[in-house]
Amino acid sequence: MATRLLKLLAEPREINGLQFVCAASIGVAISPTDAEDWEGLLTRADIALYRAKAESRGNASFFETGMDTIFRKRRCLEADLRRAMETSAFHLAYQPLVDLQGAELVGFEALLRWPEGWEPQSPANFIPVAEEAGLIVPIGAWVLETACREAASWTKPLKIAVNLSPLQFSSGDIVAVVDRALESSGLDPVRLEFEVTESLRLQNTETVLDQLARLRSSGISIALDDFGTGYSSLSYHWKFPFDKVRIDRSFVTQMEVDPKAADIVDTVVALGRILGLTVTAEGVETPDQAKHSGRRDAIKARNIYLAVL
Repeated sequence: MATRLLKLLAEPREINGLQFVCAASIGVAISPTDAEDWEGLLTRADIALYRAKAESRGNASFFETGMDTIFRKRRCLEADLRRAMETSAFHLAYQPLVDLQGAELVGFEALLRWPEGWEPQSPANFIPVAEEAGLIVPIGAWVLETACREAASWTKPLKIAVNLSPLQFSSGDIVAVVDRALESSGLDPVRLEFEVTESLRLQNTETVLDQLARLRSSGISIALDDFGTGYSSLSYHWKFPFDKVRIDRSFVTQMEVDPKAADIVDTVVALGRILGLTVTAEGVETPDQAKHSGRRDAIKARNIYLAVL
């Protein structure tokens, strides 16, 4: 039944001469196995729906024992995030960006971190929760303002890179938010770089490209993050002139043991050269990884280990 409902809902509909497609996700709870009263069934169906959305939208998921525990943990994490926002309890860590050719520090990437005094949380855990709860927009604005203010105080005019969530493009005027951060901090726009993921292309492409173009026209650099793990559409590079691509760390960490991973890095570096892009290798931690990353071209490597040396 769930499959039939999803298929029916997914069929195109014509409204005023335009075709629309409606996607849906379904959560299923069964009585009396999952619950005997309607409130319990609705709660567990909602939990199953949450799982369906988390795995891949447009499918159905049945409630299973243990789902409610996971659901409660995520809700607790969401509550902690709200308290952290109210008490300004976040801080930024700065990941060095090193020019591989001259071993020169050229900038930093601002990374959101959970502060001391709270249970340590990986960004991979709390960022998706913040996005789902709609908290990523105010959190992202705080990250941008803080990073710009701190970068403006540095003695050297190094670049500062900040990650932007797709939701920051769809939930307001990101250009106005950026303008306020630059104006209040006094940071030169040419020192600011934004990192966006390939999932951004799933939104209204023309609107997104217009916002990216407006940001870039002010002197801000735009980098495509985690290249190779998402859709990797070359047409997206063709439509928008990115300044940089970042090779996902999953390829970099495997270069020394897997020749295919090294070949992928080589290919992306070659692509960057053809398109006139700077290429950043993420997660370089050893001299051998740095050497492999630059086998065919001098690229910029994000590298705490070499930066410390």
